[in-house]
Amino acid sequence: MRVDAVVFDMDGLMIDTEAPVQACCQMAASEMGFTLDDEFYVDALVGRGWDDCYEALSARFGPVFSISEFVRRFNDKWKLHLRAGIEVKPGLRELLAMLRSRCVPIAVATSTDSDEAKASLASARLTETFNAFVTGDQVKCGKPDPEIYLTAAACLGVSPRACVALEDSSPGALAASRAGMTTLLIPDGGRTPTAEASQAAFRVLPSLREARQLLEEWLNTC
Repeated sequence: MRVDAVVFDMDGLMIDTEAPVQACCQMAASEMGFTLDDEFYVDALVGRGWDDCYEALSARFGPVFSISEFVRRFNDKWKLHLRAGIEVKPGLRELLAMLRSRCVPIAVATSTDSDEAKASLASARLTETFNAFVTGDQVKCGKPDPEIYLTAAACLGVSPRACVALEDSSPGALAASRAGMTTLLIPDGGRTPTAEASQAAFRVLPSLREARQLLEEWLNTC
């Protein structure tokens, strides 16, 4: 297996943000008089950019649902969570250290917008310097479209087929696979990936620890 670079998703993969973001979204919707149930949230919102999420919310609740009010309420709650601090996922720091020791280029491809992504990484005290950092506001089409992963590979100057992508969501796994990357799917919080995403992934793993072991094996044979 050729590994010229590794591309990471961020939320739910590197840092433990998916569950807190869901809680903040559901509280914001509840305060407005709407029920944002778990099934709809996971199926329609997880792994997607904010514009796609807003479109899904509007389709779900109709014109009486104010996106601007929802965003305001969500941001108020999310700022409080950022101040409290975000945890990194188990095995992340060891994985990053291993890749750096092998001089493997590292990129991030996240649906989150740039400012919010930087704030989340700062809250997690993750000071890693990435060789490329591509965010949702830098691409036209969000995951599961492959654009963000193709952009990350182009920024690194490597072929997508020589990249390994690490993802936690079904839309993200599909995006990376459609870009031609070898995709390792590590579902966040025990969520069950879709059958399509499971088939698209090279392997479904329980944590980043197993991803590190697999990448070490591949790098040792390169």
